[in-house]
Amino acid sequence: MKTNMQADSDRLEAETTAKAHRFGHWAATPTRHSPWEDALGILAGVALTAVGIAILNSLGFLTSGMAGFAFVIHYLTGWNFGLVFFVLNLPFYLLAIGRMGRAFTVKTACAVLCLSVFTAVSPSLLSFAYVQPLTGAVLGGLMIGFGLLALFRHRSSVGGVGIVAVYCQDRFGWRAGLTQLGVDILVFLSAFAAVSPRAVLYSLLGALVLNLFLAINHRTDRYLAT
Repeated sequence: MKTNMQADSDRLEAETTAKAHRFGHWAATPTRHSPWEDALGILAGVALTAVGIAILNSLGFLTSGMAGFAFVIHYLTGWNFGLVFFVLNLPFYLLAIGRMGRAFTVKTACAVLCLSVFTAVSPSLLSFAYVQPLTGAVLGGLMIGFGLLALFRHRSSVGGVGIVAVYCQDRFGWRAGLTQLGVDILVFLSAFAAVSPRAVLYSLLGALVLNLFLAINHRTDRYLAT
């Protein structure tokens, strides 16, 4: 019985692989997403991330990663946030294309572009009359965590620290969430120069929720599709 089941499994895998070859990489396999799946997954991840950012921004809190550094620079200098965010991410694209491959880099660039558009139009589409600060910090962190998880599982990120986090997990086995948490500590230490200590503490709570969520849920031994 076991032999027959193994034979059936091998035959199914062979048929799936043949179908994938027939349609190029447009057909999904048990270990590969199709481009349509990647596109929908990335859009969903970006949308969730944008909502989380909107929640935190409505409270005057910071986000994590390169977006956090961009907000600190924006608050201190008045420079355009989108431009600062783009410039900060440039060195990481070089790392991505050199170490993570062209597909990862292209998908990440698309995710960053979509996130820039979503965050630009979100004030006209989404507003919050009242959000209790503690609740907002936790929910904002969770929403961004869900968004980044979707992006990571489709071999993408929103640039910056996400690229480094995915690379370190693939290269050294470090948890992506813990890598990002380490960078976020630097972000929030610098944030004391730009916003109130109260806002920094709530923002740090949101980042802690975000990164612990990723550390628990984003593991290559539990999700093998690319």
